[in-house]
Amino acid sequence: MALSVVVPAYNEEARLGPTLDAIRAHLRADPDRWGEWELIVVDDGSTDGTAAIAAEAAAHEPRIQLLRSDGNHGKGHALRLGVLASYGRRVLVTDADLATPIDELDRLDKQLTADGDGAAIGSRAHPDASIEVRQLALREWLGRLGNRLIRVVAVDGISDTQCGFKLFDGERARAAFAGSRLDGWSIDVEILRHFRRAGWPVTEVPVRWAHQPGSKVRPLDYGKVLLELARLRAGERAGDRASQRRKETRADGHPDGHPDGREGGVRGGRGARGHRRTDLAVAGLFLLASLFLYKGLWADLDHAYLADAGSDQNQWEWFFRVTADNVVHLRNPLFTTLQNFPDGVNLMANTVMLGLSVPLTPVTLAFGPTVTWALVLTLGLTATAVSWYRLFARRLVRDRRAAALGAALAAFAPPMMSHANAHPNFLVLFMIPVIIDRALRLCVARDDDNEEAEGRRVLRDGVLLGLFVTYQIFLGEEPLLLAVMGMLLFALAYAVVRREVARAALRPLLLGLGYALQVCLPLLAFPLYWQFFGPQSYHSVLHGDNAGNSPLAFLEFSGRALFGDETTADALAMNRTEQNAFYGWPLIALAFGIVVWLWRLAVVRALAFTAVAAALLSLGPKVRIPFTDIVLTGPWRALAHQPLFESVIESRVAMICAPALGALVALAADRLAVRRAEADEDAEAHAGVGAGVGAGTDAGAGSEAVPGPGPGDRAGARWRRHRLVGLAAVAAALIPIVPTALPVRDRPDVPQFIADGMYRAYVSEGETVVPVPLPDPGNAEALHWQSATGLGFSVPGGYFNGPWGENRTGIYGAPARYTSNLLRDVRYSGQAPVIGANWRAQARFDLAFWHAGVVVLAPQANDAALYETVEKLLGRPGKRIGGVWIWDLPPTGGAGAVSTG
Repeated sequence: MALSVVVPAYNEEARLGPTLDAIRAHLRADPDRWGEWELIVVDDGSTDGTAAIAAEAAAHEPRIQLLRSDGNHGKGHALRLGVLASYGRRVLVTDADLATPIDELDRLDKQLTADGDGAAIGSRAHPDASIEVRQLALREWLGRLGNRLIRVVAVDGISDTQCGFKLFDGERARAAFAGSRLDGWSIDVEILRHFRRAGWPVTEVPVRWAHQPGSKVRPLDYGKVLLELARLRAGERAGDRASQRRKETRADGHPDGHPDGREGGVRGGRGARGHRRTDLAVAGLFLLASLFLYKGLWADLDHAYLADAGSDQNQWEWFFRVTADNVVHLRNPLFTTLQNFPDGVNLMANTVMLGLSVPLTPVTLAFGPTVTWALVLTLGLTATAVSWYRLFARRLVRDRRAAALGAALAAFAPPMMSHANAHPNFLVLFMIPVIIDRALRLCVARDDDNEEAEGRRVLRDGVLLGLFVTYQIFLGEEPLLLAVMGMLLFALAYAVVRREVARAALRPLLLGLGYALQVCLPLLAFPLYWQFFGPQSYHSVLHGDNAGNSPLAFLEFSGRALFGDETTADALAMNRTEQNAFYGWPLIALAFGIVVWLWRLAVVRALAFTAVAAALLSLGPKVRIPFTDIVLTGPWRALAHQPLFESVIESRVAMICAPALGALVALAADRLAVRRAEADEDAEAHAGVGAGVGAGTDAGAGSEAVPGPGPGDRAGARWRRHRLVGLAAVAAALIPIVPTALPVRDRPDVPQFIADGMYRAYVSEGETVVPVPLPDPGNAEALHWQSATGLGFSVPGGYFNGPWGENRTGIYGAPARYTSNLLRDVRYSGQAPVIGANWRAQARFDLAFWHAGVVVLAPQANDAALYETVEKLLGRPGKRIGGVWIWDLPPTGGAGAVSTG
């Protein structure tokens, strides 16, 4: 929004109507210059028809709004209410009598543009000012005397502090008024003093001025101003709060350094120490929530297995163990033949999470891969929630409780809890908010006064962004791709809404991205080359034609949500680890209400567009209209066969909605919480305690403080009712999707034949252990045998992503062979087929290809049919040893059991 005009009014029934008409007409006359604007009238407890006139004007012009104070507290209190409720990049404060005509705004705007961010204030004392109607001689003399005394006491060098026509930079005005505590006429001086002490430019601009009858300023008010200023100076010398008042929130979201080291923040905030306590408490709550989710896993790490994980827990524990093995033995961490022998597995092309599995190598070696698995899930989820919390608290909202609520939704949303069963790469996303924050730092306007310092800042932020992105590549590439999609959607929408902001941000952003690429490319060149062109690389991943979300999936609850139903959710998702929507209709309804309520905020419109666009993309290339046979072409079709996107499971795009919805909920909760906090603070100040001060919110977007009405009157009671309804709506939307503890089941014990190392007598160097059936994505227990016993043998088959066919299309698991398919079919059917000479010959061929040293049949479902089949294939009975059936095979003369490329 380009401009906010704030008009304080007390018993201005006679003058307010023409003033509003004049302001509205002036701003409407040049829409290209002023763009979006708002006109805020603050009724300071009027006893006449002032509020009714403002309300009538607001009814005819939606850009006019009325704020009402609970009583007549003074001009300072009214201006504070109005400025803190504003959104404009510039804020004009003008008296209700419009003694300075509104067209003088053009002069102030021109001067402020020339000065940069600061204040351009109307001056009647300037030599070029035009006084069309003078005051009474006594009043004029008292005014000049008062201004001289004010210059001595507070703001030397400003000739006219009291002219009621001032134009401020919006963010700095909100910071100054948030730090103010005077309620009377001296507010002008306090604000100008704040600007001066902060080093922000203040320029007097000559204006036309005409005295208007009915002035509320009385001669004795100048004396009151001096007394208030003396009290202000005494308070500043007193200590702590005054030093915090001198803080300024920098454009990149960090407060300037000061000797006391405290943060700028919410008006009345508790300082850095208080924030640290809050931050630690929030982090502790997130950790407790994560421990609750995984309590079944932690209760019995030796035997607990996440019930909905499928084969993924075995796969991930294997990934952690093989990475530790590669690190210890100084092998190539990007390749192994411990699975899919003899072809091997391209680990860079799989979700090994080297960014965690490598540094956690000591944990894996000391305590086992199951402990690493549990730590990554629990602490990774906690870190992700904390990271969203820090981003929201820094960039989006003022109230830390609101930030925590939004972060909880972003991190613990139903899609994230679905992946919490099996996919830590989609759960452990703590770097994504860090990357977003660093990108936002690059979007601040350039400092033309110090291009060298600006260049160093962009270089620093660009280099850090490059390092952060590089690290995220080693945590998960697909989540990074989805995050980039979400950021682009948000940036596109925000640029449309705030074109001038986008233009100012474009140059430093592009420059910083250039630096980031210069950092990323050298660091990632070899790993990415290996991923896309190295051994066992592939070009895309087949995941079926029904990978998009059903529209109904957004309205239902997930199977593990508090109000969820497994049967309903299972029917709408690929499996229980891919319930990528399921936000529930109450949350969707709440989000819609928040967007309508806060539509005037650019950030809200951008968030809404991001969530809706991501939801539409997640429906896939073909969208079936529920309850009909109508199938429409979805927007994902344009991306489905593009590089990188061709491997994405499109339903996962809906995960972008989680942080977008979290941000919307945080904004709404912030509005509800901050208003009450401001009202309580004002009451405290009136009681003589004094309000704390700060430098405004770190973000500045959507977090403006709008003090609510004071307790006791009808307006206050109405606000409390509205607040209660709002909080109840938030609770009603979030409680149904609160996640429940993830269920576990007992995992099968590793057979004694493997656990006690008996297999070593049957496997020579270069030979493999062949489990029956071979491990695949549906049954990968053999990977647990390996990871739990030190990776002493290789296996054919496995659970990984690898190439298939001449086109090297990505598939899950190893390319099928006749014998592996046969054994798998028997495992699931329980029927032993007729085995002839051709099947026996094929089995010998496949076993030779696998360099088989021993075939192992462990106890399992349909093991009798499997035994019969293997016995017929090999032409001899098995031997019972170590709790399994084995068939010892003659030496194959293989080239090595573990090849690492």
